[in-house]
Amino acid sequence: MKLDKDKKIDIKEILKDLESYRPRRKEWHWREGVGKRKLHSFEYREVSDGLTNSVPLPAAKYFDNIDPQPDCVITTEIASGRFEDDIRRMRMAAWHGADHMMVIRTAGQSHFDGLIEGTPEGVGGVPITRKQVRATRKALDLIEDEVGRPINFHSYISGVAGPEIAVMFAEEGVNGAHQDPQYNVLYRNVNMVRSFVDAAVAKKVMASTDMAQIDGAHNANATAREAWKVMPELMVQHAINSIFSLKVGIKKENICLSTVPPTAPPAPCMRIDLPYAVALRELFKDFKMRAQMNTRYMEACTREATVTHVLNLMISRLTSADIQSTITPDEGRNVPWHYNNINAVNTAKQSLVGMDGLRDIVEIRRDGELGDKVRELKERAVLFMEEIIEVGGYFKAVEEGFFVDSGYYPERNGDGIAREIDGGIGAGTVVQRDEDYMAPVCHHFGYNNLPEGLDKACNPIEGCTFCNPEKIVFIDELDENDNVNVRLEETAEIREKGLIKPEVEWCGDGIVSLNLFLPVEERTAEFAAIEIGKKMGLEDVEVMNKQVMHPAEGTYVEVKGKVTFAIDPSTLEIPEEEETLSEDEIREYATKNKIKVVCATVGEDEHSVGMREIIDIKHGGIEGFGFECHYLGTSVPVEKVVDAAIELDARAILISTIITHADIHRINMQRLHNLCVEKGIRDKVVLIGGGTQVTNEIAVESGLDAGFGRGAKGIHVASFLVKKLEEMEV
Repeated sequence: MKLDKDKKIDIKEILKDLESYRPRRKEWHWREGVGKRKLHSFEYREVSDGLTNSVPLPAAKYFDNIDPQPDCVITTEIASGRFEDDIRRMRMAAWHGADHMMVIRTAGQSHFDGLIEGTPEGVGGVPITRKQVRATRKALDLIEDEVGRPINFHSYISGVAGPEIAVMFAEEGVNGAHQDPQYNVLYRNVNMVRSFVDAAVAKKVMASTDMAQIDGAHNANATAREAWKVMPELMVQHAINSIFSLKVGIKKENICLSTVPPTAPPAPCMRIDLPYAVALRELFKDFKMRAQMNTRYMEACTREATVTHVLNLMISRLTSADIQSTITPDEGRNVPWHYNNINAVNTAKQSLVGMDGLRDIVEIRRDGELGDKVRELKERAVLFMEEIIEVGGYFKAVEEGFFVDSGYYPERNGDGIAREIDGGIGAGTVVQRDEDYMAPVCHHFGYNNLPEGLDKACNPIEGCTFCNPEKIVFIDELDENDNVNVRLEETAEIREKGLIKPEVEWCGDGIVSLNLFLPVEERTAEFAAIEIGKKMGLEDVEVMNKQVMHPAEGTYVEVKGKVTFAIDPSTLEIPEEEETLSEDEIREYATKNKIKVVCATVGEDEHSVGMREIIDIKHGGIEGFGFECHYLGTSVPVEKVVDAAIELDARAILISTIITHADIHRINMQRLHNLCVEKGIRDKVVLIGGGTQVTNEIAVESGLDAGFGRGAKGIHVASFLVKKLEEMEV
């Protein structure tokens, strides 16, 4: 099976023969070719190998559509609950530069005491099942070929089913996972002893396939009452998990610290967050850093989240993050939308590429406030660790509530999370092995009494599932009503007939959003917006975001709702796309016929940039093709434009009309046409209007020959002029 870039991924093909599919690779992949290279006329210093197929940033059209890829891995985090739609989103994200697909597992699964089979969508989040993992890895193997870069698949290994999940991940080609026994203890109340024993087994399994491990210390920053005070504690959590992972056997280069800036604006975040990041990088210089936004401070406003994201990315660039996560504003909306995932990936790519080589021109000062703060943070972390040792170790420290305080160590306010050594989920379930204990599996943690002469533990059973994948038991769907086949059947008509229906999360969900400004106070605006959505025919209308512009003057509201209809593309009347002549063809005609063109911004309009870009040679304008342009300036009366055309014997008139108040753009275009008729030259000149709100339809309705709006270039206007003039000569 091979993907066609012009066709949708076929989920049914992915599911076909899934029971026999084996992953092509299991290990984590860091970006290749990191270093300097030249693209277009620019020299980059912190980029990696490019992609075979990709979607460049919007501004790339000005630079030959180059798509430089930053040096660090870029994550997109997905949690729609339907893997068949997640796969489609992963494909989109990969084309925009993401190479770390992180499926957020449901929190509830941390409490499950075994693997889940089927697809229990109602649990929430994305239940990690073997079928979901295998189908996703199979799809990613194909997407890798399409974009020309290995893609890492990632999820969570936690809860009392952690070791079982680790085994399944290793079998199915999951390349990275969150694994931190402290997360279980502090945030899931899993028994301490059980959590660390499980973690040892899980980490051993992860090490067997060179899986990358990301820790969970960032959760303290995302939950602490005053996160900017618990930085020393976070460093201690990083240290405990990192050394534990090393001792179990995970390679140092595959151990990643999950770092989260402890503040966000309006806090003075750079003065707080940057020293923390520098301290982490110095104290853990041999480990990888995975940077993530702090979801604690994330509201539903996309602009706010993006600004904070960019500030975080500056810290990532200054402190050399190895993995850049891209949590989106959907965290504040609780709706994982396709395009917000892509927007977040693009924000990371755009910012990191834009700050390429930043450390070569900007120096982090160590002789002032930042240096003092870095040293202080490291000292407090070391003192914190020493106190843990003094009280009897990590378990005792947790019992005494050392962690997740609102105090700056050594301050404590009695609000730490305290757990009992013999309490919590799974308490009393760890049993000491007998002396003759033997497990017939490979990559087993701890003592395994192998009989003399047996070089491989699984030989007596003719191979464990790591050595003999044919032994893996693949269980398909268990629930006849809640499974991927049923869901695909529900949307079969949309896919098979190619119907078009809006979506943000799942195929055919019909969700659309509206941006409204309502000139009333916040609460009235909220319920008025819902009513507006209903009157527009939307169902299940909800307000996603609202922002006060002024207590009395008005409120900005974002609304979502569902449409119930779909569009059949066969019923659409789509005009043929205008074919653009080659530069040589245009130049030959313009120079041979010495075409004169009169150009102006008309009415009371002082805008000139758009017109200049269309006519000026330096902008790739029509002058460059040999047209003789006579630019009259801005705020030019339409009468003057027509008189100039008559005086110069011009063959074309170009007017720019940006202002649209009271339909003045339509009025000016109609006036141009009428005056040309009145003065007897309409059949001798080509009339073209342009502006940000001008479309070809509006211009033609107003009597002109063509209209050009956003995105129009000189070559488009020049090509039309040549074609129209040739037509008039016939």
